[in-house]
Amino acid sequence: MTLTATTHAKAPRTTRRRRGIASYWRYYLALSPFYVLFLVFGLYPMASTILLAFQKWDGFSPRENVGLQNFSFLLQDSTFWLALKNTIELFFLSTVPTLAIALVLAVMLNSAVRFSSFYRIAYFIPNITSLVAAAIFFAAVFSTNFGLINSGLRALGIETQDWLGQPWGIKIAVSTMIVWQWAGYNTIIYLAGLQAIPREQYEAAKVDGAGPVRTLFSITLPQLRPVILFTVVTSTIGGLQTFTEPQVIAGNSGGVGQSGLTIVMYFYSQAFLNNDYGYAAAIAMSIFFLVLLFTAINWKLVGGRGKQ
Repeated sequence: MTLTATTHAKAPRTTRRRRGIASYWRYYLALSPFYVLFLVFGLYPMASTILLAFQKWDGFSPRENVGLQNFSFLLQDSTFWLALKNTIELFFLSTVPTLAIALVLAVMLNSAVRFSSFYRIAYFIPNITSLVAAAIFFAAVFSTNFGLINSGLRALGIETQDWLGQPWGIKIAVSTMIVWQWAGYNTIIYLAGLQAIPREQYEAAKVDGAGPVRTLFSITLPQLRPVILFTVVTSTIGGLQTFTEPQVIAGNSGGVGQSGLTIVMYFYSQAFLNNDYGYAAAIAMSIFFLVLLFTAINWKLVGGRGKQ
């Protein structure tokens, strides 16, 4: 009798629970477009790329399974390793200065500065400017004969440089454009983080006799650690996928000595110029693991310190 009563007592609860889940169908229906779009434009292309990395396909003939042949060739491809080297060099030449400049600008804007709203808008404009148009402009700025950089050097009596005709010059031109484009974006994010820090902490530090340097390392940077982690991770993801800037400035081949060739550019050339989609998929997989590796390192270096 007791077991039967208990069973009958639990049954309505189960029924109510099932009815409760079913009653949320409107919410699931409202969210369904996102999951459908993610399935079609996110999950399916990802799974297709992984499968394609183990195949040989030119886009027209039937696909041919080749196992690990694409990855084996990838490890022996000198152009791939050159593109990897260029990508990492451009990453350090652009990302580190970008974040440093952004932090300095954010600290300046956070102080009592007139026309701060104007400066915020001005700093953010490069981020919403067309990449292609900006790249064409920077290619003109670094032009050998008519560029603004060489015009300034001639005015100062300094020997002009063939910026886009030398490997180091191409890297400087591309890195300069990336810094110009993303410094303002990160400045706005850092500024939001700075404004969230209670002013009482700075006042207490001032009373204790802490100087600007001590305040920076004891209050500002520790409080900004989550914001810094976010900017570092997003900058890493974007920096390792650089494509438009070197492609427009240096061309599809990467310029002199292929010094501007990045991994994404090499992926593009293999897929859409050479029609070797299987090998391009293998390159795409290497980009994914490279971004994952650098993101994990940055998370450990920046985010891990907060746990100590």
